[in-house]
Amino acid sequence: MSTNHNYKFGVLTISDSGHSGSRKDVSGDLAVKVMISLGYKPVYRDIVPDQIDLISSKLIEWADSGEVDAIITTGGTGVSPRDRTPEATKLVIDYEIPGIPEAIRIVTREFTEMSMLTRGLAGIRSKCLIVNLPGSPKGVEQGLEVISQVMRHAIALCQDTDQMH
Repeated sequence: MSTNHNYKFGVLTISDSGHSGSRKDVSGDLAVKVMISLGYKPVYRDIVPDQIDLISSKLIEWADSGEVDAIITTGGTGVSPRDRTPEATKLVIDYEIPGIPEAIRIVTREFTEMSMLTRGLAGIRSKCLIVNLPGSPKGVEQGLEVISQVMRHAIALCQDTDQMH
């Protein structure tokens, strides 16, 4: 790590069954574990049901707090009628970073053709990187692996703290 920033993160799980407590949040737990292993410090963690207003208000609250540099969402990125995480994210980001989800879909397609059905987005709000990942533990693990090398650089650039330029 060229710059020794202790970046902070939040993990937001979007899941009706996880929110109701009828299903354990394995993907959210895994996202936290992987982010910590990458050297990020956990600040926020929550589960909301698949509702655009609840997802977007949580993203706004966390990003605008100035307490986190990255928000990883898990779940709600598929093609079912309840999957609305990308719509909620698009409503709140200042601008999109299409290369992040494109790279995730391209690389994870080697493991499953279902990656073509994920609609996750990535973007910046209030100098905070927001990345939508699928709800499956494998999707979370593979997605974070794909973007792990560029996350710090993306955060540094959006916060204008990058020393490489």
